[in-house]
Amino acid sequence: MGRILVGTCSWTDRALVASGWYPAGRRDAEGRLRHYAERFPVVEVDASYYALPAERNSRLWVERTPDGFVFDVKAFSLLTGHRTRDAVMPDGLPPDAGDPGVLDEVWGHFAAGIAPLRRAGRLGSVLFQFPPWFRPGVRAEAFLERTARRTQGWPLAVEFRHPAWWQEERAESTRALLARYGMAAVAVDMNRTLPASIPPVTPVTSPTLSVVRFHGRSPAWGTGSKEDRFRYAYDDRELGEWEPRLRALAERVDQLHVLFNNCCGDAAVRAAEAMTRLLGLSVPVTAKP
Repeated sequence: MGRILVGTCSWTDRALVASGWYPAGRRDAEGRLRHYAERFPVVEVDASYYALPAERNSRLWVERTPDGFVFDVKAFSLLTGHRTRDAVMPDGLPPDAGDPGVLDEVWGHFAAGIAPLRRAGRLGSVLFQFPPWFRPGVRAEAFLERTARRTQGWPLAVEFRHPAWWQEERAESTRALLARYGMAAVAVDMNRTLPASIPPVTPVTSPTLSVVRFHGRSPAWGTGSKEDRFRYAYDDRELGEWEPRLRALAERVDQLHVLFNNCCGDAAVRAAEAMTRLLGLSVPVTAKP
């Protein structure tokens, strides 16, 4: 069985910091990460979607976490076709994904930002979370091919947010497409009653990695504020539904990342703690002094 790593999709979320989960004396940037890494072996870097990652931060993350701890880094918004603000673009470049020169610069900055994690063996994956309008078709497949060329040698995970990718009649061709490029398919748990709901399928498209992201089951997923979309507390029954699926996935890959994205207050860390217990996993070793 592959190694199962359970964690959350952020350790710096304001609602988590305000929840009291971090004890007094460990609420600064260094203290928060050390505290988190004493309890979980993986975390997703969500901030890299909103702004390009910095090499200095990546070096500090390596220094502040124990050996074996890994970071799943979310791809910058421009690289997945999302709207990107001018203010977060490097060197005053326009957020124009159709300009090859702009793309070259952005890819270069992103690669440099995560380089310390790669060198240290701490890059768990780079998550390409595509927008809801990224639907199956020739253009999307060409986009994935270009992404594969740009990221050769990186561990990649892909999450689709258009349900057509994993509908029954399309699922096998989607699986084959991702497998062609060695991209790990991301399975999701979310509200299953909405038109845009992604079915809870668990395809394996890479022998090295599988990723499951728990978004919560809020009915406000597609309409509410960020807090409304992610305000959800999993109960033991809901987590238990996934236990056999997670164990089955772990039998087929070297490493399985189980990440909770219901980041409202301390709901994500509490769910991750509960899943860790449910799966009978040990708590990570103490962080570096």
